[in-house]
Amino acid sequence: MSATLQVIDESTAGAVTNRRTLEFPTERVTVREIIRSRIYEEVQDYNRERQTASGGYFRGLVQPSEAEVSLNGVKPKPGRDVDWKQQFEKACEAYERNGFVVLAGEKQTETLDEVVELKRVSEVTFLKLVPLVGG
Repeated sequence: MSATLQVIDESTAGAVTNRRTLEFPTERVTVREIIRSRIYEEVQDYNRERQTASGGYFRGLVQPSEAEVSLNGVKPKPGRDVDWKQQFEKACEAYERNGFVVLAGEKQTETLDEVVELKRVSEVTFLKLVPLVGG
């Protein structure tokens, strides 16, 4: 049975900065699978729309390595797609060193391999704790 999960980005001040809906083929997924799906979707969206709606600014969980940072956001090098696999690896590293936490419902997850039951949890919050420059 498939499951839908609402993914929310939130600042430590409580401001919601982004929302996204993810679909999973099962009701049991790991934190790693949630991060992977989230990163894959946001990078695919950016690569598809980078010259139009976003103005070339990337608004993902972790900043691409070769990106230019400005007041308006992060802009990867022109003409290059962002690599979702590299972004996923950076996000996993950032999670493991507490660059952000993942809240499944009201509970903070502790490991990438922790299983989240999507029939009990319909919302996951990514709470960024420190700037993720370079991952």
